[in-house]
Amino acid sequence: MKLFGKSAQRPWRKVEIRNSKFERIASRRAFVLIEVMIGVFIFAIGVLALGRCVGNCVGAEAARQESERARRALDNRMAEIEAGEIPVDKARSDDLGDAFPGMTIKQSRIPVAAKDEKGGQILGLYEVDIEVDWNSQNEPESKAISFYVLRSQ
Repeated sequence: MKLFGKSAQRPWRKVEIRNSKFERIASRRAFVLIEVMIGVFIFAIGVLALGRCVGNCVGAEAARQESERARRALDNRMAEIEAGEIPVDKARSDDLGDAFPGMTIKQSRIPVAAKDEKGGQILGLYEVDIEVDWNSQNEPESKAISFYVLRSQ
C-alpha cells in the first residue's frame, strides 16, 4: 500500500507543480505584454511630439522667408528713392505685383525742420517712412523702415 500511496501522490503533485509553473509563465508573459504596450505608447507619444516640432520648424521657416522678402522689398524701394527714381513729393501706395506677390508698399514723407551750422534752414530734407503689408497664414503682417532724404529744390 505504501507503494500505491506514493505513486498516487506523485502524479498529483506533478500536476500541481505543472499548473503553478504554467501560471507563473502566463503571469510573466502578461507582464512582458504590458511592458511592451507601455513602451510602444511612450514611443508613439515621442513620435507625435517630434512631428509637432517639425511642423513648428516648417512654419517658422516660412515666416522667416516672408519677412526676408518684405525686407528686400523695403531695401529696393529705399534704393529707388535715394537714386531719385521714385519721387517723395506725395504719399503713395503700390501693389508690388509679381516680384513680391501679395505685398503692398506704402510710402509717406514728413518735412524735417533742421538748421545747418550757421543757423540757416535746411530746405528739402524729408523723413521718408516706407511700410510693407502682407498676409501670412490669414493674419496681417507688416514691416517698416524710416530714413532721411535730402532733395534739392
